Amino acid sequence: MILDIETAKKTAELLLQIKAIKLEPQHPFTWSSGWKSPIYCDNRVMLSYPAVRNYVKKQLAEQLRKQYGKPDVIAGVATGAIGIGALVAECLELPFVYVRPKPKKHGRQNQIEGFLQAGQKVVVIEDLISTGKSSLNAVNALKNAGAEVVGMLAIFSYGFDLSTQNFERQDLDYHVLSNYETLIKQAVESDYLKESDVQALSAWRDNPSNWQPK
Repeated sequence: MILDIETAKKTAELLLQIKAIKLEPQHPFTWSSGWKSPIYCDNRVMLSYPAVRNYVKKQLAEQLRKQYGKPDVIAGVATGAIGIGALVAECLELPFVYVRPKPKKHGRQNQIEGFLQAGQKVVVIEDLISTGKSSLNAVNALKNAGAEVVGMLAIFSYGFDLSTQNFERQDLDYHVLSNYETLIKQAVESDYLKESDVQALSAWRDNPSNWQPK
């Protein structure tokens, strides 16, 4: 769910400006899953742009207060949300941990890095939601450690039906600063994208696993 339409538009515009999000329907990217995609999102790029990262940090912190009050801990999903999650935690003066995709195979074999006690209320910060698999993997790790996960905030979501279904099955409340529909509209308005490319991007969004460029 988008938290605020103006925030969604500005977030999309900023991510396009710094090329954290790239749109190339004629020369698609290949995701690690093997999917062909006309869009590639790497929100870690914003950490190199102080004005952008400060805007995103403040928006996430403000919305977190509104949606969830003050939790005990902020958790970032590795690796993409470690940086922004730590910034949000600092802004709110809260402890921070981050969650690996799986436990380390050496040392203390931690999956959760940082100090976390059973029973603490946690809000998860994510940089990007695609299928929701990695996000919910982190949520489950936190729950297995005894934490109470009260919700999640993300910078951007593709809004796939699969991700919606996955979050509903987990009964987890989540919100995003911006999403795919807002991004495409903003890209057209700001001349990052031609109207003629919108059809290809819409077709990909409807069936990403089987989409092929024309």
